[in-house]
Amino acid sequence: MKLAKSCSLIPILFAFTFANAQDIRSSESLLRAMHDRYQASWYETLTFTQKSTTYNADGTTKVETWYEALQLPAKLRIDIGPPADGNGYLMEDGKFTAFKAGKVTGNGPLVNMLLVLGFDVYRQPPETTVSVVKGEGYDLTKFHEEIFEGQPVYVAGAEKGDLQSKQFWVEKDRLLFVRLFEPAQSDPKKIQDIRFADYRRLAGGWVAARVEVHAEGKLVFSEDYTDIQANPKLAPAVFDAAQYATSYWEKP
Repeated sequence: MKLAKSCSLIPILFAFTFANAQDIRSSESLLRAMHDRYQASWYETLTFTQKSTTYNADGTTKVETWYEALQLPAKLRIDIGPPADGNGYLMEDGKFTAFKAGKVTGNGPLVNMLLVLGFDVYRQPPETTVSVVKGEGYDLTKFHEEIFEGQPVYVAGAEKGDLQSKQFWVEKDRLLFVRLFEPAQSDPKKIQDIRFADYRRLAGGWVAARVEVHAEGKLVFSEDYTDIQANPKLAPAVFDAAQYATSYWEKP
């Protein structure tokens, strides 16, 4: 009886899965599906320790320890070295501020697409994400499917075979962001290939414990996360530029 009941559910489950897959036929429907899959469960805050490795052209490497805190949507704090030293960056609602020894050294508008597509998309209205992505120059009328590292993915922002246009790749099964192509900040003529890897389940959502940045076929930067904590309590002051030097989060 149990076997018969289980078998009877297979066509229903297959039809449900197929229907959901068929619904994703455009870039905008993809962003909505990503939101809808996790909107009720994805964590709201996140902290972790990051090993940041820069791979230089001469074969040497530079390793730094960064401490990062997120509050979704659209808030990210990066402390380079001990937070009390006051060195790092603050991103909040499309604004960027850089700090050295607790003093502001630069600021201006900046949208971090890794934050938008790897985190914000699951916690903010899909209309907001669509607006942000369009505003950053992604052509959401372009959409196709690919295979990436053995897994089927959706590709938004480019036609098949185009690896020069701004675009993002999303794993079909779990609807997780896995790849981004965008111009390098240091040289807009060069395209960066940024990848989210080593996804791990976390508090009703997921986190990619490794990020890689490739340029011209070479690995130029990587991030490896440890001490990952979901939903820690973070005071509003942590993301306040005026209180950056005096209100920082600490590792638990």
